[in-house]
Amino acid sequence: MTNFIPIFPLGVVAYPGEQLNLHVFEPRYKQLVAECVAEGKYFGIPAVVDKKIMEYGTLVKVEKVEKLYDNGEMDVITRGDRVFRVLESIETIPQKLYAGAIVSYPENNLTVSPRLLGEVLHGIRELHAILQVHKSFKKADADLISYDVAHHAGLSLTEEYEMLHLFYEIQRLEYLKRHLHKVIPMMAEMEKLKERVKLNGHFRNLSADNA
Repeated sequence: MTNFIPIFPLGVVAYPGEQLNLHVFEPRYKQLVAECVAEGKYFGIPAVVDKKIMEYGTLVKVEKVEKLYDNGEMDVITRGDRVFRVLESIETIPQKLYAGAIVSYPENNLTVSPRLLGEVLHGIRELHAILQVHKSFKKADADLISYDVAHHAGLSLTEEYEMLHLFYEIQRLEYLKRHLHKVIPMMAEMEKLKERVKLNGHFRNLSADNA
């Protein structure tokens, strides 16, 4: 399936099912969002990485206009729907300030591996404990998928985008698992270093046995 969608490029990666809160202030995007709200239409958020609009993004729908300002700016709550691939960019649309794109929607396998999911959740919670971050998920563990937890795993924007165009749930969970196995030891060492720095200058009981 292919179709035309208005696009709102952003320097974030939105995932299917994710709530994304936006403050809309540019004239072209005020027009885009106002039309989508009035007509119940979806729009696309292609990720912008290193100042480049990328090939993949996520279709979203406005769930609620949280606040409408006198100057037409808006605070809106959106929800990710599905991943799209840009086939052709449409820079100029008659009587519109915003751009659009012809997109397709790649097949996306959402079958979860409970074992892999459990390992990823364990890793995320271990990472949060090291960093002394307190976060909870809005669903029961058994109901979570990779898209629900990706933003909690400490991925860079580039890594979040790489995960966006993996189209099997097992691939996405493996990606998160490898990332966590890499960063957790690094973060643990940084925390140890921080503690050593804090101790520097304090009076301590030392011997050759605990040097």
